Amino acid sequence: MTATTSAVEDAYRRCEEITRSQAANFAYGIRLLPPVKRRALSAIYAAARRIDDLGDGDLPRDEKLYQLAETRAALRRLPTDRGGDPVLTALGHAATRMPIPLAAFDELIDGCVADVVGRRYDTFDGLVWYCRCVAGSIGRLSLGVFGAAQPEPAARLADALGVALQLTNILRDLVEDRAHGRIYLPAEDLRRFGCTLELGGTGFTDPPERLAELVRFEAARAARWYDDGLRLLPLLDRRSAACTAAMAGIYRRLLARIAADPLAVTRTRVSLPGREKAWVAARALVGRTG
Repeated sequence: MTATTSAVEDAYRRCEEITRSQAANFAYGIRLLPPVKRRALSAIYAAARRIDDLGDGDLPRDEKLYQLAETRAALRRLPTDRGGDPVLTALGHAATRMPIPLAAFDELIDGCVADVVGRRYDTFDGLVWYCRCVAGSIGRLSLGVFGAAQPEPAARLADALGVALQLTNILRDLVEDRAHGRIYLPAEDLRRFGCTLELGGTGFTDPPERLAELVRFEAARAARWYDDGLRLLPLLDRRSAACTAAMAGIYRRLLARIAADPLAVTRTRVSLPGREKAWVAARALVGRTG
């Protein structure tokens, strides 16, 4: 093994370690892929995680924006200039072997910049823009690894699935995000249900029945995006479809729990136990979703 080959192998191993330790839900799907695709998708995840951590970290606002701009520039230099960084090394190597649309990382960074500057959304269309940036972009990057029988329809459906996943995240993290000054749900929806998402001593100050109606409404909207996005599966090969179905299945079951008890998101971080995630992944491998 040459020194260059050894560095690439080490870089992939580092990305897989990051995925196993930090991708609590996605790792169940990624492990269903054959090794070459699994390593490439781990590189995509590790790069995306780095961007997310910059946006969510404790650095001052201006330093976050500077670091995001530097990361954007480094990603734009791929696949040739990898700078000796293990994540960029693995991602750049994967991009020379697969049609990974690296430009989609620009959209992910746009979404993180929106978080850093505290952007809020007046309408659902505005929120969809954000969801497509931070999650739809990952779906389209993943398609570069998976391949698809019909690339253009597949890209649209991957985008829709990303919107569904991000809407689920937004509902799950409603209290945590608000505590950090972030409100993602559209202002038009807050007005419609008479909610402000203001926090008091014991949680949201909104009347519980109104808050429950708001969360239930948004959950139903997310469910429709899942229905659309999951039409991607027949366009993928068996293992890629299983990976996607496992990831989406875990989040869709999480959404079902939120819809069944909308106020649960105000009491605790709603999640699935590991055994249930493994069950969803096993079902995905035999062609069943949910």
